[in-house]
Amino acid sequence: MKSLFKTVFIIIFFTAITRLLGFIFRIWLSRTIGTEALGIYQISFSIFMVLLTLVSSGIPLIISRMTAKHVANKDTKAEHQTLTSAIIISLVLSVLICLLVLIFSKPISHIFADESCMTILLLLLPALVFSSVYSAIRGNLWGRNKYVASCSAELFEQFIRIIVCYLLLCGIWPVFDGAIGAALSLSIACVFSCVFVIILYFKSGGKFAKPKNYKEIIKTSSPITAIRVASSLIQPVIAIIIPLRLVVAGYTQSQSLSLFGIATGMTLPLLFIPMTIIGSLSYALVPDLSSALAQKDSNYISSRTTTSLVFSLFIAFFIVPIFMGAGENIGSFFFDNSYSGILLSSSAWIIIPMCLTNISSSILNAVGLEIKSFKNYIIGSILMLLCIWFLPKYVGINALTYAMGTCFTISSILNIRMIKKQVCPSLKLKKYFLTFFAFLIPTAAITSFSTNIFNNFLPLFFNLAISCSLGATFFILLCIIFNVFKFSTVLIWLKNNNIFKKPLKNKKRV
Repeated sequence: MKSLFKTVFIIIFFTAITRLLGFIFRIWLSRTIGTEALGIYQISFSIFMVLLTLVSSGIPLIISRMTAKHVANKDTKAEHQTLTSAIIISLVLSVLICLLVLIFSKPISHIFADESCMTILLLLLPALVFSSVYSAIRGNLWGRNKYVASCSAELFEQFIRIIVCYLLLCGIWPVFDGAIGAALSLSIACVFSCVFVIILYFKSGGKFAKPKNYKEIIKTSSPITAIRVASSLIQPVIAIIIPLRLVVAGYTQSQSLSLFGIATGMTLPLLFIPMTIIGSLSYALVPDLSSALAQKDSNYISSRTTTSLVFSLFIAFFIVPIFMGAGENIGSFFFDNSYSGILLSSSAWIIIPMCLTNISSSILNAVGLEIKSFKNYIIGSILMLLCIWFLPKYVGINALTYAMGTCFTISSILNIRMIKKQVCPSLKLKKYFLTFFAFLIPTAAITSFSTNIFNNFLPLFFNLAISCSLGATFFILLCIIFNVFKFSTVLIWLKNNNIFKKPLKNKKRV
């Protein structure tokens, strides 16, 4: 418990700062390059993410597990050999992928809605090579419990990217097109972050050694990579289909790219804000539950599963009514685009199944049911693809959020059924769900009412600060009044985990 809390806290702290910088950067980028260029970049970036998943998904996770095992056995030589092998495998794979993209660049370019998408993708390829090394070393750092070093590397990359992108678009070399500058900044940032993480590795006592266990690394990482690649393929498919279906529905190509840029570059980042907390919990939950499973501690697994799911519901229902009530003003304040706020308000509900899907998938992964979790995701994804194919004609760009909501809803329901069946038979979420849902409606109404009132005489910033605070306070008060949680219980938990305990000072006798 104590170890899990500290791990989650460290991850949340660094992730929050990194995402805050990324969020601010995205606001600036959207205002600087425009929605159409942002849409072009997002399409190319979605393809890049599939390629990145190939080289940096399964291998880092396996390296983390193998490193933890070697550390426990105090076998530093095997640890260094394993990482060296992983780096070589990742480098070879990333270079081969880059060569294939270069060779088949013309056929690939035909699948894009805009010709410049291929140029952006080519500029992102160097990031793929350096990220392969970066990810493998981060896997080693995670396995050695070097959380600060690992998280600081990600923060450093974000910081460098912001600086480089500003210099390319507005600084000493303001000669690049918006989307091109954004792509170049990512590749350059990956070079710096790769060097940075190598330095951290050596400073923490790491070394390179004669490579070994190629077959074991490839064999154990391939299934995980295959599952994650299959999952990530959905994103570029969406990025290709949505603009094309919007054009068929009567929009111009420029309008379709602009709408896609607004949805993916402005609205979705806001919708993913709760994942800063839920994602950090999910990441720390996997080794925690895996350890309990190895010790056959079913009571701990059941308790941790229930607590994690209820906590995810609380975070989701806390955010949703605020976005529903003040969505349009939020979009106007951050992106100077009221339509992104309208989309945020109408699609805020997808946060609930999204949070449940994330945490339930992590629970299933921790207890060895990742294949079944993946099957549930595929079922949801099939329905999502049907939605993005047929709905643009009727609801325009809203088809994207409806499709995602459908996918997350189906996946979360199937995951929770699987958890109740094989992990936690005593799981009861219905009561909490209905209670939070009852709180959602009046909270959204109060937030919306106060926002509309303050629109008449308060600046946008103070309007949002007061109306969102009112909504958040009202939701918390409802939770306290109806005993959803008690502060006394929270304080006892913090005390038991020595959160408030001050370190003892060494006293010398006189």
